[in-house]
Amino acid sequence: MGKRVDTILLIQNIIFLLEFKCGDREYRTSTSDQVYDYALDLRNFQKESHDKLLVPVMVSTKAPLVKNTLHENDRILQPLLCNAENIAETISMVCNSYNEKCFDYIAWEHSEYLPTPTIIEAAQALYRGHNVHDITRSDAGAENLTVTTDEINRIIEYSKEHHSKSICFVTGVPGAGKTLVGLNIAIQRSDAQRGEHAVFLSGNYPLVTVLQEALARDNIEREKERGNHLKKADARRTTSAFIQIIHKYRESFVGNDHVPPERIAIFDEAQRAWTHDQIATFMQTKKGVADFDYSEPEFLISTMDRHRDWAVIICLVGGGQEINTGEAGLPEWFDALRRSFPNWHVYITPQLNDEEYRRDYAWSEMIADLTIFEREKMHLATSVRSFRTPELATFIKAILDVDTQKAKELYQKIKDKYPLRLTRNLTDAKKWVRDKCHGTTRFGMLASSGALRLKPEGIFVKNALSVEYWFLNGKDDVRSSYYLEDVATEFDIQGLELDYSIVAWDADFRFNGSDWSYHRFVGKSWQNITAKERRLYLKNAYRVLLTRSRQGMVIFVPKGNDNDTTRKCQWYDSTFNYLSEIFGNEVLGDAL
Repeated sequence: MGKRVDTILLIQNIIFLLEFKCGDREYRTSTSDQVYDYALDLRNFQKESHDKLLVPVMVSTKAPLVKNTLHENDRILQPLLCNAENIAETISMVCNSYNEKCFDYIAWEHSEYLPTPTIIEAAQALYRGHNVHDITRSDAGAENLTVTTDEINRIIEYSKEHHSKSICFVTGVPGAGKTLVGLNIAIQRSDAQRGEHAVFLSGNYPLVTVLQEALARDNIEREKERGNHLKKADARRTTSAFIQIIHKYRESFVGNDHVPPERIAIFDEAQRAWTHDQIATFMQTKKGVADFDYSEPEFLISTMDRHRDWAVIICLVGGGQEINTGEAGLPEWFDALRRSFPNWHVYITPQLNDEEYRRDYAWSEMIADLTIFEREKMHLATSVRSFRTPELATFIKAILDVDTQKAKELYQKIKDKYPLRLTRNLTDAKKWVRDKCHGTTRFGMLASSGALRLKPEGIFVKNALSVEYWFLNGKDDVRSSYYLEDVATEFDIQGLELDYSIVAWDADFRFNGSDWSYHRFVGKSWQNITAKERRLYLKNAYRVLLTRSRQGMVIFVPKGNDNDTTRKCQWYDSTFNYLSEIFGNEVLGDAL
């Protein structure tokens, strides 16, 4: 993943990781984070290091002598501080303090390193020339990434050879790597010499903004290492061509018959494409285009249909992920194909015939009169986001579906691998997540965009969030997620992830004793949400928030205040009691 520790020392069955900063006269926090990250990577991703004692050591050669004390957390010591004179003394102190079980050093050296990168790390690695197989672990879930990529590449080659137009619907559970597959294909197929070109498109503005910025920063750093100076504007120009906001791409083809330069278009979160009414209103009010007579899926297919020869569209589809008004969902793609493009070959997975994908549509009606090919390999069944447990998405689904018994059973399976806590105290939640996170392990606070009555708790969901700073900047920046001051909503976080999170739960989505009730805050009071579509959006908002964390999560349910008619205690108590029935004793602080 582009990280390279200076020296690893195996002695007395202890693993020392030494990071040298030659000439440094101080012990920098950035160096401490760097060497702790190396230890975390080994502990999490190298098979033979899971149970070993890992000792990060930062060596600032000209820094003053510091007396070290040993503090251990999950078999990793807090980074030790050395200068050029006391390295041996420090190592001896650790060796004399521990008596570790023997292990085979040669077996350790040849042990598999099976990383699970964040989408940001993955995008950077892919852009540098790695592929999915290089940067992901090789268990069943990650192998599926390669299998799915290979299957789509076969469809692309078939379409080229037979001069046909094809559309593929790739499905997967939350965190299964749909976006990663899309980025991988976009990079693999961006070959101008072969006349292919590929573009990765998303309507998810935060995702595109963060990925473009991350790739630009990474590109600048790599050029700096080569002794070159690259301006941010130039770096952003390159990444913006590779990853684009779908709306800007779409608008470049409105009112003309231009043929796209790309033969392959990947649409991330295709279920979020707009309905005809939504896009027509947008085009009229924002762009001055009257009588726009397409839904977004229909127009996007029409642009690729301008190719006289072959073209391939890859739709990355998440079940239960629609979170905003005007999102058409999967059925509109099939309606558009049936109305206007019946000659296209349609590749689907068996999982599309699920209520979370087809909503209230009958499956037979959705696929009627289309040339359908079923490909099981295009479904990503295992989450690679939650590398500690692939069952997190299923667990969250059970909670939201009020399948209490299943949720309890799944909780018992995952609780030792994926720490989950419940609390009524935000201070306790912040302390827990900070205590869990070391190095550059990223944490942040999340809440529903409709959680307007979290304001008395100091959580302001209406505050504008600079997503690139929140997701990418360090612990010394108040705009970053680390400060736990700015909160990200489902719109900011969808498609992205944190290592640990605090999910703040408001009365917009509250448990009533037997099921969920749905509300929105208007003016000075809560109103019931009765429209089925809007209820679905709210439920999916919480699904998104609860599946963003790779390593652990704490859920904060306020106590409420009966002197405030907008924050009645019973609303919050009922939700807390339901969750605590599932979580058992994993409650932080005073629950009353």
